[in-house]
Amino acid sequence: MKPENLSEQKANKVNKGHSLLHSLILSHPLFSSLILFYLTTKTNIMLKIKEQQVIEAAQQGMDTFVELFYNEIMNSIGGELNAESMQSLTPDQITLVAYCIYREEVMDGGHVQLIHNGSGPFIFLNPFAKAMRLWGAKEFSKLVYSGRKFFEENQKALTKECSDEEFMAIYENYPEADDLDDEFIIMEEEVTETVARYIDEHIQDFAEIEA
Repeated sequence: MKPENLSEQKANKVNKGHSLLHSLILSHPLFSSLILFYLTTKTNIMLKIKEQQVIEAAQQGMDTFVELFYNEIMNSIGGELNAESMQSLTPDQITLVAYCIYREEVMDGGHVQLIHNGSGPFIFLNPFAKAMRLWGAKEFSKLVYSGRKFFEENQKALTKECSDEEFMAIYENYPEADDLDDEFIIMEEEVTETVARYIDEHIQDFAEIEA
């Protein structure tokens, strides 16, 4: 559920270990191979989802529908996304994971939190923006490219160790991040609907649906 007021949410959110990717050692040479996996990986074991689960999720709305596939993907890799686990995912599955991580982080604490928590390289240095354009989310793709520019210019400052108080003060120093946050908040519902539609139309690339 997206917060009604992102600024208020930022003020109340100081959990720097929130990201699912926070445990990745992003400076490790293995991380560079994530890009290769993203482009070339082929699924080894396609995850399976019951048809009734899909029907019920669709009836509850696009958010629940998208989250069903995201949760099942993460469960299939033990809840840990890294270079090894990504080998068992399809490119579309990886793209969905990236979108859900992006949406959760930005709706929770903005681009500052997303970058500070260590998700920046996964989102901005992989072909995520291009994949989103191919999925039909063209304006969102442009936003991700803008986010990459912000990430590359401020990565060092935003990822350094700091106290909770210092972390909260970061937001005041990067007003341009607020513009990125606001832009995503405005389009989030439309983007999530586009993602849900893509999953529905390419469901075989995400899971095997069992009766």
